[in-house]
Amino acid sequence: MKNSLQLIAEASYSLNFLVYMQNIFLNQNENKDDWKFPYLPTTCKFRKDFLLRYCDLWTNVTKRISESRDIDQDIFYNEKHLFYHELFDVNDDNLTAFNEIYVSFFTWWTSLAGRFSIERAMGDRVENIYHDVANILLEEKIIPKKPLNITFIYDDSIVEDLPPFSYFAVLSIKECMIRYKNVVTGLSMCID
Repeated sequence: MKNSLQLIAEASYSLNFLVYMQNIFLNQNENKDDWKFPYLPTTCKFRKDFLLRYCDLWTNVTKRISESRDIDQDIFYNEKHLFYHELFDVNDDNLTAFNEIYVSFFTWWTSLAGRFSIERAMGDRVENIYHDVANILLEEKIIPKKPLNITFIYDDSIVEDLPPFSYFAVLSIKECMIRYKNVVTGLSMCID
């Protein structure tokens, strides 16, 4: 039996935008010693049930991307209203704040410090992940039916305990660096 694993790794526009907004929300409600990137002096009114809505939106967007990774940019560019209506109190001031957050994220994300840096930072790690997962599959005599898709997020999401998706995983940089063995084991279980 020979290795037939194909792996696609990229950083998601939509999921990283959700993490970006999550961190803004957390920064407005946390002690300054616990602030996360980005720190923005902009204050906006998030929905009172932000955490619940965030989890639902995260699950929905993740599921859609897991079914078709090509939809990620479409969600980010063409469905930005979804993020606003689900997470913010709807009013003119919040719409202005949301648009500023969107532009701030887009400016960072499309710069060398954003998406490119995340994907570049994970380059060697992806190679290691590929080899380790491929070895597990060879040992267990599992032949992948399609490519394994990994999408990277720059910071941990507050959403935990998402059910695993077939041939798809969302990994934070921290998770890949600190819990590498768990990541490899989890990824090998995504392949059926």
